[in-house]
Amino acid sequence: MDFKTEFKPLTVQPQEIEEQSFRMITEELGEHPYTDEQYSVVQRVIHASADFELGRSMLFHKDAVQAGIQAIRSGKTIVADVQMVQVGISKPRIAKFGGDVKVYISDPDVMEEAKRLNTTRAIISIRKAIREADGGIFAIGNAPTALLELIRLVKEGEAKPGLVIGVPVGFVSAAESKEELAKLDIPFITNVGRKGGSPVAVASVNAISLMAERLG
Repeated sequence: MDFKTEFKPLTVQPQEIEEQSFRMITEELGEHPYTDEQYSVVQRVIHASADFELGRSMLFHKDAVQAGIQAIRSGKTIVADVQMVQVGISKPRIAKFGGDVKVYISDPDVMEEAKRLNTTRAIISIRKAIREADGGIFAIGNAPTALLELIRLVKEGEAKPGLVIGVPVGFVSAAESKEELAKLDIPFITNVGRKGGSPVAVASVNAISLMAERLG
């Protein structure tokens, strides 16, 4: 059966689509409290989620964006909590400065240790990550337990991340883990409430890596 539609896209050029989307986001969002650097992140989060409520709920430590740019330009590792976040991050921009994007949650030693301790792989993966990614960016979009474990390790002085992007989505401990992150005096990007997820973590990292790249 031949289905026809009268709808025609305004453009099929990728760059034009993105530029037009950003103009629409800026117009619809209106006034906001974010700095220009922070807004670059918020804009990409809205672009990835089509969720203005989510965009308006973003919270930034005052040094967050600059800390992220510095971490990327210094070749620090980016740690993703799950493969979905790892896959979405633009690797060439990270690799340009000698960095890499790693995820540990499916490593055999992590799975074995989680089973032995009867805990989540997300928790064990963070314990492994802090040994290998000191000063790096931790991008957590799915696992509140990973974020809570990272917060614990920061408080105990065992972890010193360059930036924590903590935006896990969900119902159990997601909002609470972000509330705890926002209490820390370390560079962080997070949001209020249950919303979040892989697209938000990815969009945040990619926005920062674009700013890092534009510095030359």
